[in-house]
Amino acid sequence: MIAKAKTFLDDVRAELHRVTWPARKETVSTTWVVLFIIIVIAFYLFGCDLVINKILKAFLR
Repeated sequence: MIAKAKTFLDDVRAELHRVTWPARKETVSTTWVVLFIIIVIAFYLFGCDLVINKILKAFLR
């Protein structure tokens, strides 16, 4: 069992050396895009929540 675990970890290490990691600039720019999209979606959901809330309040009165 220990031999299988060692083989697995050796394979993982070898595979990680073959990975093409993104450059710092690419990572930062992608992070900004993701944050922007999250903020846009948050405002959209907030607006939907306000509209649904007003409709339900008007309906329940």
